[in-house]
Amino acid sequence: MKKKCDKYESLFIFSDEKTLKEHIEYCDDCKKEYETMEKVSQLIQEVKPHYKNNSRYNYKYQVLQAACLLFLFVVSGVSMNILDMRYGLLDTVKYGRQLTVTDLGFPTDDYGLIQVDDE
Repeated sequence: MKKKCDKYESLFIFSDEKTLKEHIEYCDDCKKEYETMEKVSQLIQEVKPHYKNNSRYNYKYQVLQAACLLFLFVVSGVSMNILDMRYGLLDTVKYGRQLTVTDLGFPTDDYGLIQVDDE
C-alpha cells in the first residue's frame, strides 16, 4: 500500500509557486489536491461579484447602522440630561468637584461608605 503524500499543504503555505508546480508535476496525490483547490477557487471567483455588488444588502446594512447610531445618540443624550437635572453630574465634571455617594443621596457611615442596615 502506497503512502499518500502530505507535502501539498506545507508547499502551498511556505514555499513559492515554482516549487509547488515542480512538485505537482511528479506527485499524483498533490496534483489531485491542486486540481480540487483550483475548482474551488474558480467557484469562489464565479460567485464573488454577486455578493460584492449586492447593493441592496449594502444599502440596508448602512441604513441599519445609521439608525442604531442615531438611537444611541438620542438615548445617551436623554439619559445624560435626566441625570444632570437630578444630580448635577455635568457641573461636577465641569468644575472638578469630586462626586461622592452622599451627592447621590445614599446613606453613608462615618467612613463615607454606603451604609447597610444590619437586621
